[in-house]
Amino acid sequence: MSWFWRFLMNRRKNDLRDELETHLQMDIANRIERGENPVSARQAAMREFGNVPLIQEVTRSSWGWLWFERLAQDLHYALRQIRRSPGFAITVIGTLALGIGAATAMFTVVDHVLLNPVPYRDPGRLVILSEGDGKSPSWYPPPWLDIEQWQEQSHSFSQIAYSTSAFDGRSYIQCASGELEIDASTISPNYFETLGVKPVLGRDFLQQAPSFAMSKNAGTIILSYSVWQQAFNGDRSILGRSVRINYDTFTVVGIMPHGFRTGMDRTNRAEVWLPFTQLNSQDAKRGLGMNRYAVIARLRDGVTLQAATSEMALIQQRVTALYPTAELRQSYSRIHLRKYIDFLFSEDIHKALLILLAASLLLWLIAGINAASLLLARSTARQREIAVRGALGATRTRVMQQMLVEGLLLGTIAALLGIMLAVFSIKLFARELVQHLLLPVPATPNASILTALLGLTLASVALAAFWPAWMASRAPIELSLRQGSLQGGAAHRQARARAALVSVEIALSLLLLVGCGLLLRTIYNLRQVPLGFRTDHILVAHLSIPGYRFKGQNMTANLYLPMLRRIEHLPGVDFSGLVNQVPLGSTYAVQLSMYLKGRTVLAWFKAATPGVQKVFDLPMSAGRYFNASDTANSQPVAVVNEAFAREYSPDQHNPAAIIGTELINLKKNVPTRVVGVLADVHQTGIAISSQPQVELCIPQISPNTSYYDAIDGFAMDLAIRTSLPTAKMIPALRTILKQANPAFANSTITTMDQIVADSYGSQQLAAHLLEIFGGAALLLSIVGLYGLMAYVVSQRTHELGIRVALGASRGNLLWLVLRQAAVMLTVGVICGTGLALLSGRIVRSFLFGIHANDTWTLASAALLLTLSGLAAAYLPARRAAHIDPMQALRAE
Repeated sequence: MSWFWRFLMNRRKNDLRDELETHLQMDIANRIERGENPVSARQAAMREFGNVPLIQEVTRSSWGWLWFERLAQDLHYALRQIRRSPGFAITVIGTLALGIGAATAMFTVVDHVLLNPVPYRDPGRLVILSEGDGKSPSWYPPPWLDIEQWQEQSHSFSQIAYSTSAFDGRSYIQCASGELEIDASTISPNYFETLGVKPVLGRDFLQQAPSFAMSKNAGTIILSYSVWQQAFNGDRSILGRSVRINYDTFTVVGIMPHGFRTGMDRTNRAEVWLPFTQLNSQDAKRGLGMNRYAVIARLRDGVTLQAATSEMALIQQRVTALYPTAELRQSYSRIHLRKYIDFLFSEDIHKALLILLAASLLLWLIAGINAASLLLARSTARQREIAVRGALGATRTRVMQQMLVEGLLLGTIAALLGIMLAVFSIKLFARELVQHLLLPVPATPNASILTALLGLTLASVALAAFWPAWMASRAPIELSLRQGSLQGGAAHRQARARAALVSVEIALSLLLLVGCGLLLRTIYNLRQVPLGFRTDHILVAHLSIPGYRFKGQNMTANLYLPMLRRIEHLPGVDFSGLVNQVPLGSTYAVQLSMYLKGRTVLAWFKAATPGVQKVFDLPMSAGRYFNASDTANSQPVAVVNEAFAREYSPDQHNPAAIIGTELINLKKNVPTRVVGVLADVHQTGIAISSQPQVELCIPQISPNTSYYDAIDGFAMDLAIRTSLPTAKMIPALRTILKQANPAFANSTITTMDQIVADSYGSQQLAAHLLEIFGGAALLLSIVGLYGLMAYVVSQRTHELGIRVALGASRGNLLWLVLRQAAVMLTVGVICGTGLALLSGRIVRSFLFGIHANDTWTLASAALLLTLSGLAAAYLPARRAAHIDPMQALRAE
């Protein structure tokens, strides 16, 4: 029965506590009626009642319950305040949600790209190794013999692993539902150990050095988690079973963890892995025709990248001495080490994400400042209410607690809406993110990001609510009760504080608007650059070639040329052609290394049909393009561009002099002959100048010629120019593609205009996101300025009424309010211009055709912000100008 007795005692204490508190409030009221000072009356009553033992006992025994009870009361009161002033609550919640959503979305992207880009152990210690001559900007994957020497001689790495493509062309794994297209890679047995990842099911490959003999690893395979789920529905019994990829059979020995993928370049994202077990004749030589492998290594603990680079430079001197010719020794005399994380994402992407993260934090800061300004104005408007509560016995701590609870409630609601907004934003920009990033960004932030941002948000909201609460709780009670509003120095201090907040908000908004303007000008300048080819009314289909199905066949004669003939007869098709990659495309690019008159030649390597020149209207600088006379039985021909001719022509001042030059052997002992020079076009980027390029004629490429496997079996882009709207051509085009091969039925079809737009790269991504950030910042500034001016007008109603009564014109009142807004705008614009000038270096690398401190952009952004701010201030000013003096005086 002890628990029941304690319950009765506690219930009794609570009843007595309520009764004594009622008597306390009545005693305070009586003292005030007798003429005592409210503060003195409260203090005297507390001294008298505080000596009552029962009050002391109740206070000691139930302080925890009182705290929770008061918290519940504060929450209830906060909800009542939100219902009473929905406009204020919606404004604060919307403002904070916008800032929180932007910051959460960008934190998610940055966390995925810069902080945790790959699910490997300590990825910062992984490096990519490649070779070159040190003069050319290009670096090459090394041959097996060089890798073997690195493994034997280096001491900077705990592991050196390597990989290459597992199959020629696209790969397909057979499953119950048919075929699943995959990326497969052949890796060294220590590859996963180097990355620091183990299979989640089954085992890793057996650690065995490759040799020319049969290996114990032969015929084994490891699947990614996604392939395991899609192809085999997560069946655990798949381990030890045989699966077929293309026409080959393998035994599954392991399943990698969820989300794990590999890929040494942005077009190869392996999901299925085979062990590198056997060497062939191409691995036993250094020189033309040698096999190359992408190499990744893990630095030993304590070894820096600089130290490893110095050691490998010495080793490379000994390795290059093993090459048979001086030309080869020069071509591979240097070794290049690059961190794997830096390799995955370009420097421009890193900078773009950091700039966008800074922009989102600025927007978050603007939202917090706006919320603080609104809460400060709110606390000032409630000064009389706070004074009455103080006169009735509420302590300063009690008042501050109630206002903090209200602010935290608004912040919590805003945080939840902000997270929803972040998820929506990531999904909205999913296409552009995938376009520029190696791996897809998760649609939802991870738990650590949510926890951190929620904590920071609540802390910022608490700070934003604490300041107004602290200022309001320190206001003189008697003066507030007697005059109904804050007067004197305190009023001026709060007015200056609100004006300063709005000026800071305007300055930060101008900074974002200037950045947005610079990037928009950059995109405009890029659009004005002559591409060198036509893009209008052109459809491009990206074909993934199932090369294994055509093994032993002539894909040129049996697939490509018949398909083109059918497409040419479609109504509305003017010209059509096939090329392994269209200009500015990102599907499948090949770089060719060859020797020309004792020099190493490095050029982009393409294969195209004669119709490609007509599709894109490519201008010829000299000679001719491919035509119908270029067949499998005729003299192999090639077309180069002006950049190639300038670099390798016998007469560099005359590009036409290269015509007739013999290049690579397409057939045995039969070299290709240059027959034409194409005018330079932008191949890889609009802001990137044209680079040397060699094109071969697809009708001349057959299984008995060189480079057939490197071109025909991987990917092709089908391009057509049509006189009809491109959307109307897509159904008929898909029908022919499906008839040509069922694997083409789901080919991606897009317009050339879209490919060009996608090629703008990080500038496009940054510009689109900064448009949102800049627009949101402008909106928040307008809302903040409008809210402040509306509050100022409401607080000065009595003063403005007196001015009208004494003869002030409406124009004078209008100017009086607008002048106050103009001062804040001027201060904010001046500070924002200074910040924009200082931050110009940050965005300089993203600009094209415009200076970072462009005067017109600065002036336009400042003018836009000033006009928007004045428009926001005009409505309260207009309301002030139409004040009825009699109503204003009666209201006071």
